[in-house]
Amino acid sequence: MPERNDITYGCNTCEGVSVTPSGVDVAVVGGGLGGLQCGYILAKNGLNVCIVEKNPVLGGCLQSYRRRGAEGTLEFDAGMHYVGGLDQGQPLNILFDYFGLLELPWAKMDTGAFDEVNINGRSYLFANGHNEFVEQMCQYFPAQRENLKKYVAFLKEVGDSLPKSLSPKAAEDVFTGSLFARSAKEFLQETITDPLLREVLSGTSLKMELGANLPLYTFAQINNSFIESAYRLQGGGNRIADTLASSIRKMGGTILKGCEVTEILPDGLLLANGEHIAARHMISNLHPATTINLVGEAAGLRKVYRNRINRLENTFGMFTANIALKPGMVPHLNRNQYVYSLEEGQSMWDPFCGKGNDVSRVLVSYYNPEGANAPTGGNASELGQPGCGISNPLQGNALALDLLTPMNWEEVEQFEASSVGHRPAEYTALKEEKLRGCIKLASTVIPGLEDAIERVYTSTPLTYRNYTATACGCAYGIRKDCNNLMQTLLTPKTPLDNLYLTGQSLNLHGVLGVSMTSFFTCAQIIGMEAAVKDLKFE
Repeated sequence: MPERNDITYGCNTCEGVSVTPSGVDVAVVGGGLGGLQCGYILAKNGLNVCIVEKNPVLGGCLQSYRRRGAEGTLEFDAGMHYVGGLDQGQPLNILFDYFGLLELPWAKMDTGAFDEVNINGRSYLFANGHNEFVEQMCQYFPAQRENLKKYVAFLKEVGDSLPKSLSPKAAEDVFTGSLFARSAKEFLQETITDPLLREVLSGTSLKMELGANLPLYTFAQINNSFIESAYRLQGGGNRIADTLASSIRKMGGTILKGCEVTEILPDGLLLANGEHIAARHMISNLHPATTINLVGEAAGLRKVYRNRINRLENTFGMFTANIALKPGMVPHLNRNQYVYSLEEGQSMWDPFCGKGNDVSRVLVSYYNPEGANAPTGGNASELGQPGCGISNPLQGNALALDLLTPMNWEEVEQFEASSVGHRPAEYTALKEEKLRGCIKLASTVIPGLEDAIERVYTSTPLTYRNYTATACGCAYGIRKDCNNLMQTLLTPKTPLDNLYLTGQSLNLHGVLGVSMTSFFTCAQIIGMEAAVKDLKFE
């Protein structure tokens, strides 16, 4: 078997960038996507911003890392594999235009099949475009045409409402509403009468945690964005983080990497090296439980709030295998493959239905190298910016791919005291077993995969916990519960007047959700009208 290692980035040594002795307007804890976007919005509005990141690498779940492959250096993504809603006029396009991210090398995935769901050997292709999606699905389920029309029309209605939530008038109640209080599973059962079609429509949802209490808003918003359009970022997610960081610095902001925050004080942040950053306001992009546990007793945070946050349940984590391939052995696909092995009575909505440690589902995502020589598949103006790459399937063979499957924190909890490079043999054996299961299932759609593997790098929820400060290494933050919204749907406000939350545990996870939430967070400081004044909604 090939060598397998946890992701490593280096040591925590502060770069020594100085902060003005008088302090800053806003100190941001965590240089992941949400923290960087908040820093960008506030710096753009003239505030003095300082972002403090524990790791020497920015990006959080956007982090990517480099390893040698057969044909040169490969850059593997830690968390981001594709995004939705990036065509001109669509929500993520509007947001990324604001953040200066459209000039990055985005590659459009196959419009006729950006996703493939394979259930027990039978494949179903997902097409971009609401009408196209219906027509594609009707090839497999012709009797469900009218139900599919209703399903897609609803998803589009939810997607169209997203920009409206950023209006100053809607800002106060955006975190409540009927869609958050409805069950996604019940909606599917009411709308789609064919049980197999319900499973197929749920089959691309490893990018969220399916469950009986999953809010309909989460399911509809995320699935709609990818049906609108789907893109990969060529190279790696770090390009997003680096671009935002460069812009923040140009606007006068400060970014400290390799600096750990040990305490959130009433008037700023205390760092591991003993330095104090004075700040009028503080934003935490960390998991809410991690944030609250950093708040010192002097801040006067009530115990009842601490207990509430610490008792909230988290979504599952991920086991990830980043695989470098031997040359010429696996064809490159410009779509994702969601592969399932389900026995009678098992469902997409039970992510851990395999026997013992069997892997019952796996996401296959193909690496898209920067500068790939792919034929042009459309007009660059689709993104609304010159220089944005839109490509059809890459010709030739794949250089690398990722395999992902859900993994609970409880599977690795016993190893949490160990460190990278010093994990016990039992941990290695667990990863070996999980990897074999992923390869076995992925091989049903990629014949000969095991023989094509040159090298593998694996990670577990423990890895993600260590490098993203995410509680239990959860993939999508706090578990939202449509039957318990008052407890599980958090707002940016905390009981402390100058401390705010941001990130995937609040409104909506994923790149789109985190990008939206950053505006809600910043609105607590500068008002929604100022926060969104340069957004170009059509």
